[in-house]
Amino acid sequence: MDAVFKALADPGRRRLLDSLNARNGQSLTELCAELDMARQSVSKHLAVLEAAMLVSTVRRGRQKLHYLNAAPINAIAERWIDQYGRERARALTDLRTALESTVSRTDFVYTTYIRTTSERLWRALTEPEFTRRYWGGVALESDWRVGSPVKWQNAPGEEFRDLGQVVLESEPYRRLSYRWHNYQPEHAELFGWSAEEFAERCKERVSTVTFEIEPAGPNVKLTVIHDGFEPGSEMLRAVRGETTGGWPELLASLKTLLETGEPLPEPAEH
Repeated sequence: MDAVFKALADPGRRRLLDSLNARNGQSLTELCAELDMARQSVSKHLAVLEAAMLVSTVRRGRQKLHYLNAAPINAIAERWIDQYGRERARALTDLRTALESTVSRTDFVYTTYIRTTSERLWRALTEPEFTRRYWGGVALESDWRVGSPVKWQNAPGEEFRDLGQVVLESEPYRRLSYRWHNYQPEHAELFGWSAEEFAERCKERVSTVTFEIEPAGPNVKLTVIHDGFEPGSEMLRAVRGETTGGWPELLASLKTLLETGEPLPEPAEH
């Protein structure tokens, strides 16, 4: 956490975060032009932000794109907000909101480091017995070959449903990508959509989720890229954690399970 506070202490680095908050997924050249900063200065600032996990990078062809990463802000909030009053934590919660909620973003990128092995993390992403432990009872089933369906089971004992999810890339212990599902009737109930609204939402293009796994000393670096959304997508808001727990909560539970043997407790209903 010291690295996060140090990274945020510099006004130049905060300007970079503000720029990515306004328009996520920028190249080094774009950031330099927008902020009118020297390339060397921007590169140094980005290196500090990446080391603090406040920025994640994704390669698209020859370009290296930079994205905000909310993982360290979540960690700070979880550690400190319970120990201090709401007013004292206002700065942290405001920053967390700024990093997670940006109307101009049409993708989600999240990086976390987990004290485990690449093999065990792969199992946690692909084996039903693993997924249901940290995914609130949801189990995913597939042979994880390119072109194969990824079937979904909402609760133990239910049938596995084919929601149209298909494996797009599968490189064991390194990279996994599959097409996400479209809206389901339970989404209409959750968001209070009419039949007409539900039908209109289902016309949105379907997104893709990708997991990149990299060894990092005693840890494994996991980057989740969920992209291909249309502007204003409710599915994007859900996976970002704005309307449900989304990927931030799910990945926190995955990390806790792999490091401690137990997932995060289910949130209490109010």
